[in-house]
Amino acid sequence: MPGVPSTMAQMNAAHPKPAAQPPKDAVLIIDDEKTLLDVFALALADNFDVTTATSAREGEFILHKKQFKVVIADHLMPGGNGMGFLVRAREEYPHMQRILVTGYMKPEMLMRSVNEAALFRYLLKPVALPDLIQAVQDAAKVHDASVGVA
Repeated sequence: MPGVPSTMAQMNAAHPKPAAQPPKDAVLIIDDEKTLLDVFALALADNFDVTTATSAREGEFILHKKQFKVVIADHLMPGGNGMGFLVRAREEYPHMQRILVTGYMKPEMLMRSVNEAALFRYLLKPVALPDLIQAVQDAAKVHDASVGVA
């Protein structure tokens, strides 16, 4: 038939496949406030492979199923706080970068937390979404440098 490609090569040339995108960096967000969790996930979804959890316990379960470059945890949550979660995550996944989100923290408690969990950064609520995105991008770069990825 005229005008109809006759071979697979001709069909592929007529309809080239889009270039494969490199995989997005995986990020885990843990927050018991579903609305905030959804806002953070939506803000990061364009640039990252985002997984969410509504508790530290759920977050720990997810960490055993998938590798993440960055984890973001809310400080105060029912059934376990984010700081304790991040300390445990540091022990098991030392290269994964940790970001704490908190509404309030005393300076001495903050310094102890930064040291114990080796936080990459902490963000005070209300978190500006551009600040969140920048922090996660920076954390992913630090992760890559720590494991020798160019």
